Amino acid sequence: MRIRPILATAVAAAVTMPALLLSVSPAFADDKPAARTQDKTQDKSQDRTQDKPSIAELEKAAAAAKATYDDAVKAESAAKAALEATLSDTSPLAVAAKAAETAAAEAAAAKVAADQAVIDAQAAVDALPETATEEEKAAAATELTEAKAAAETAKETKAAADAAAVEAVDARDDERVAAARKLGQAQKATKQALADKTAADEALAKAKEEGGEGGEDGEDCVPEARLTTVVTGLPSTVVAGTKVDFKLRVTNGTDKTMDKVLPFAYVHATDRSGLKSTDDLVHLQWSSASSSQWKTVDNKHYMDAISPLKAGAHADIKMRLKVDASAPAGNGITFVAGDYFNENGTCGGNPDLKGYEFLIAAAGSKPGKVDDAKPSTTKPNTSDVRTQSSASRPVSGSLAATGSSSAMPQLALASGAAMAIGGGAVFLVRRRKAGTHA
Repeated sequence: MRIRPILATAVAAAVTMPALLLSVSPAFADDKPAARTQDKTQDKSQDRTQDKPSIAELEKAAAAAKATYDDAVKAESAAKAALEATLSDTSPLAVAAKAAETAAAEAAAAKVAADQAVIDAQAAVDALPETATEEEKAAAATELTEAKAAAETAKETKAAADAAAVEAVDARDDERVAAARKLGQAQKATKQALADKTAADEALAKAKEEGGEGGEDGEDCVPEARLTTVVTGLPSTVVAGTKVDFKLRVTNGTDKTMDKVLPFAYVHATDRSGLKSTDDLVHLQWSSASSSQWKTVDNKHYMDAISPLKAGAHADIKMRLKVDASAPAGNGITFVAGDYFNENGTCGGNPDLKGYEFLIAAAGSKPGKVDDAKPSTTKPNTSDVRTQSSASRPVSGSLAATGSSSAMPQLALASGAAMAIGGGAVFLVRRRKAGTHA
């Protein structure tokens, strides 16, 4: 099943997703490839035959679907970067809005001072004694007139500054709304492209399987749902600055011994917005049941092999999740999976990559008693399950030589699930009403 090596890359590429787990609705809905035509030249009494796309045609369709998906991922990444740029306080429109708001505040303060000057000048006029000279009365009147003129100018200046601030803030918010909308459209395009790619890959794989085409050495890696990986004891909320221990159970539910079973795990986390990855602040470790030494899961390699895993047997792996105290409140997901490799060259793995979602609470939080994290299972692509030659088998648990581009649909789905648990929309823009800046 050579599906694990690029998980980290796939998750990093996903970055942001809507708050729904991705699902695939294959374009090829029938059990067999959908492009079929009837041979109208056959006698009506004979069974009608149905033409199926050739392997070459399906390979071309799969390559085109992959190219479209790759372009969609790039476009989504660019849209995300554009949104992050507009959300920055240093973006041109954000800087302009800040300056306009500052100018509006200064104009408001100037108007207050000017209004007070009018009050003071009027008080001076009113306070003139009956014995005041004509010159004194004229001077006081002139000062009052000038104060009123200055106050009127300050009023007009404030009105203009307020209008400019509203316009600048609206322009900033409009840019952010447009960027968020564009990101949403890009995400939809990526989701559709992924569904189309998955369908094309599955159609190609099925056609090859029905055609009896084997791998380079005539043997196939196959999906094996009875090789299960289950997490227990991982809490649904983990407080930053703490560590939690849980268990990963790998079970061979088949009636045959698996010579070498390689478990795999990966953890991904973001802040509440779902925009910022906090992977560097969460650490996943593992230890075998017979060892007290903790090893770090590096997201690129299998854990140590279970050799062998007999029919109906299981093995438990001790797991530990540590969250740095500096980690912000957010969301996380731990993926687990398992592959097997036999000495006779056969291989496979469970096609359902399970993700156990959990919340990250800010350091010092006291969530109390919480339930265990629950799994969310995606439906991966299993198109490219051809076996690799013995020379490219994992060595000492390494995945360096076992990668396959066919893993991308499955793992992109998984990364979509990781991002789907983000804490809500990218941002909420509140439109300012008239007078907000007064």
